[in-house]
Order: sequence, then C-alpha cells, then structure tokens
Amino acid sequence: MASYLQIADDEKGHELDLFCVPRHYENDLEKVIIPHGLIMDRTERLARDIIRDMGGHHIVALCVLKGGYKFFADLLDYIKALNQNSDKSVPLTVDFIRVKSYCNDQSTNSVKVIGGDELSNLSGKNVLIVEDIVETGRTMQTLLSLLSECNPKMVKVVSLLVKRTPRSSGYRPDYIGFEVPDSFLVGYALDYNEYFRDLSHICILNDQAKEKYKV
Repeated sequence: MASYLQIADDEKGHELDLFCVPRHYENDLEKVIIPHGLIMDRTERLARDIIRDMGGHHIVALCVLKGGYKFFADLLDYIKALNQNSDKSVPLTVDFIRVKSYCNDQSTNSVKVIGGDELSNLSGKNVLIVEDIVETGRTMQTLLSLLSECNPKMVKVVSLLVKRTPRSSGYRPDYIGFEVPDSFLVGYALDYNEYFRDLSHICILNDQAKEKYKV
C-alpha cells in the first residue's frame, strides 16, 4: 500500500492573501489547499522512494500531458539530484503521452489517448508513468491496458494527487503524493479548460470561475 499525505475533507486550507497568487486569478479561487513548498517537499520524498525501489534499472519516465508536466519536471530534477549524490542511481530516459478525459469540470466516460501508436517503443522497458491526478482511475486503467499490449518489462505509476470520490474504480497508483477531497482542484499545472496552469499552489476553484471559464 502506497503511503501518502492525506488532505482531510474538512481541511480549512489557507487564505489566498497569505500567498503569491496571480492577480488575474484572485477572484476565482476559494483557498490554497496545498502550498507550493509542501508539493516540492513531498515530490522530493517520492523521488527517494522511486530510487529505492527502482534503482539499478533503466527507467523510461512517461509523462502524462498536459497536467503532469510540472510534477514530471520537478520529480525528475529530484531524481537527477539523487543520482548525483547517492550510491544508488537510476538511468533515465523520457517520453510523453497525452490523455484527455475532461469537458469543463466533468470527467467523461470517453478516454482519448494521443500518441498511443508510440507505446510500442516501450516493449521490454521498465516504465514509470508520471501523472498529476487520479480521480475515477478509469483513465489510468485505460492507459495501463494499452501499455500492457506492448509488453513492457515493468510498469509503476506515480501520481501527485489521488482524489477521494465515490466515482472511484478502486484503482490506486504505486506512489502517491497526496490524497485529496472530492473538489475541483487547479494550479501546479492542473487546469480548468487550460486556465490556471500558471498557478504555483494547488487551490480549490470556486463556482463562479467554473462559469467564467466554461467552454
């Protein structure tokens, strides 16, 4: 069972005016639920756990775009730092895939994988899938099913966030940063219709913003 830091359903969070939040988003957010510094500390620990478990193997780190790019970059920076300063190191190469399952604030039943034709390159490889958030789990289960057809040697999944939701399929990643309430979260590359990727902290989106940025 993966260890994680749990953000409780009744977590009060932090007032926006305690943090540096882009002025254009100040009226769109309820509160800061995970400050950037805490994200970075937890990401560093995940990097250490991954090296502990997968060190010595050549790893293909597969970034799930677009939301995973910031977590992916920071996680790999920590892994590279550990490679340079510890006895156990992980040879790394990177690849990218795009998965889309959202329209506005609703997860759809349709999961679109863009770049899936290139998954065949992962045959016989040790793959670390890096994801920003697991909600129902169906998107990741679809990706894992597609990946299994390519016969990788080993597959591990790390997700910065896992959402507690009654819609969950029960899927849990191998490595988890935070378990979070069933709220719509933005920031640290998590978006709402492409907005809020430029927000450093993870925040709860308010209802007015859902209407404001709706497509």
